[in-house]
Amino acid sequence: MKANKVVLFYNSYSGGGTFATNLDRIFERYQSKGMQVFPYRIDKDPDKMAEYLMSLNKDSICQVAIAGGDGSINLCVNALIKADYHAPLAIFPAGTANDMATNLNIPKAVEAALDVALDDYVVPFDVGEINGRYYINVASFGFLVDVSQKTDQKVKNGFGMLGYYLKTIEELHKVKPFKIRMRHDGLDYEESIYFMVIMNSTTAGGFKNAAPKASVSDGKFDIVGFRECPILEFPIVAAKFVKREHLKSPYIIFKQIDEIIIDSELEVGTDIDGEKGPEFPLHIKVLPSRFNVHVHRAIR
Repeated sequence: MKANKVVLFYNSYSGGGTFATNLDRIFERYQSKGMQVFPYRIDKDPDKMAEYLMSLNKDSICQVAIAGGDGSINLCVNALIKADYHAPLAIFPAGTANDMATNLNIPKAVEAALDVALDDYVVPFDVGEINGRYYINVASFGFLVDVSQKTDQKVKNGFGMLGYYLKTIEELHKVKPFKIRMRHDGLDYEESIYFMVIMNSTTAGGFKNAAPKASVSDGKFDIVGFRECPILEFPIVAAKFVKREHLKSPYIIFKQIDEIIIDSELEVGTDIDGEKGPEFPLHIKVLPSRFNVHVHRAIR
């Protein structure tokens, strides 16, 4: 029997809590294609979601759909890997930050996202692993990287990305350099940085070219770190970032690698797809082409 069941994970808070009003239309569109949808309300425990997935007949699942932002997708991907699922993913961008969907050119409007989800065009998608946890877009650490964790949910719903930027301004006075040790490709060395992002795609925090050379299916991370620099140089580096010329700056660390270990003696905040990350040392590696994801055909 052909697989025709779809698991739909949805974040009830996404889109200011309005996404649930679209469920009936989603059911209708899938049913018109002979597919049956099993909705599951996302909670904060990926282990519970993994248990639910393992209770299903895996061979009957033709797709896993996820409605929410990057944090919601992160939770679902962790559950899917724990349950050893390999079904293709469909994304409904419904969060405050939708960096993964933006990078994959998945439209935010539900009807248009349904068109993508019900098309058969998919691309392979790498997943990052960090200390036994998984991420889909960006792992980061340093000062300011935990802004999304500190931003109140009501502010996120009311102001969207502006809420993140306002919180960033509030936290700027805390920015100071710290030392890290990096080990990769047989090298072992230290750097003094402000913060660092380890990216799977080009987009992070709404900045569409934070890692302009990145690809979701090249089996590599793009590492972008901001080195310690004279205070007068900081706005120049920031201006280069806005102009997408930051990789040319001597104060920017840029590497493309598939595995790295990073350590620091300081207690520095870490973040995975907008959620609190693990403590140092960080062992980060790529799971190449772990999933296929439905995308707009224009991405070709």
